[in-house]
Amino acid sequence: MSSEKAESGSEYGYREGSSQPSANYYEEENKLLKATVSHLRNELMRLRQPPLMLSEVISVFDDKAVIVISNGNRFMVNVASNLQGKVKVGSFVLVEQKNLNIVDIVKSSIGEMNAEKFVIIEKPEADWSQIGGLHDQIQELKEVIELPLMKPELFKKIGIIPPKGILLYGSPGTGKTLLAKAVAASTNSTFIELVGSELVQKFIGEGAKLVREMFKLAKEKAPTIIFIDEIDSIAAKRIELGTSGEREVQRTFMQLLAEIDGFKNLDNVKVIGCTNRRDIVDPAILRPGRLDRQIYIPLPDDQGREQIFRIHTGMMRLSKTVKLDIISKKCDGFSGAEIRAVCTEAGYFAIRAGKSSVTMKDFEKAIEKVKQSDEIESRDYQAMFG
Repeated sequence: MSSEKAESGSEYGYREGSSQPSANYYEEENKLLKATVSHLRNELMRLRQPPLMLSEVISVFDDKAVIVISNGNRFMVNVASNLQGKVKVGSFVLVEQKNLNIVDIVKSSIGEMNAEKFVIIEKPEADWSQIGGLHDQIQELKEVIELPLMKPELFKKIGIIPPKGILLYGSPGTGKTLLAKAVAASTNSTFIELVGSELVQKFIGEGAKLVREMFKLAKEKAPTIIFIDEIDSIAAKRIELGTSGEREVQRTFMQLLAEIDGFKNLDNVKVIGCTNRRDIVDPAILRPGRLDRQIYIPLPDDQGREQIFRIHTGMMRLSKTVKLDIISKKCDGFSGAEIRAVCTEAGYFAIRAGKSSVTMKDFEKAIEKVKQSDEIESRDYQAMFG
């Protein structure tokens, strides 16, 4: 028994007959500490290394290559020996900041403009039932966008080519964006949403490249709806004279025209443009074969306003005194967005008064408040722009 205990004690680093650790124990501890210190030293050296810069290869010559960096400058640089033959034109590479020598190749997706950031991952929850007063416009939108995406065989059977895209135009707040989201939800399509100004990039050619990648992504994820809000910011009428920034916007716009012309009509990709200023949109994008269908979204009439009120008050607790038909008549000239603001303000008036439901008087106060806000905004606009 005593010999077994001695052997057991030596296994755990203790000398026989002693409570002190053995020499082997200290050697193992020393090795572990040295390995830890070495690892930490290597990690510290790695973190102290200067960052590498991302560049694109535009030409290759044996062991050298021409690269373009982010500011647009081009350099002839050396290629690391282990990368010779692997570097291709169009490759995205990592270069040293001091000598700009190529030291590694990265995936092309890292150098792209990342058009996927405009893709709406979650499908829009908008529904046709949430839109009031636009029955004719909804019907036309279904025929131009929804039907070709859902049943393209009908058009092949009849022998006609559906429009590639449409332009929704009208006053602010009339429901143009809501219509686009509703048609995206009804077709279960990939929804790419962006504002026209997001296509304008800092350096020459980047905006056109982003347009090209966006349409490429749309084809890969078809059926797809590309929704360009405020399209007049990129597709305004072109002028002969202008600044370098305006010329870059025109280059991006021409790339947009080329992409719309390029994809097939039944390729399950549709473009929806949206603007409040159709009068300044370039005619080139409105001709047949591009955004050849223009749909005017007007201010709602009496019946439309009442429908919109019923939609926005569906979840509200209203008193028996509330008459939506009377309220809608008092909102003559209001857009859908302003009607929604009236409902919200009426709810606030009820909350401030400690009521459990919204009364007719709350709606009347809300209408006056929204009207005053519109008048102030109109005066400020006239003072600024005459």
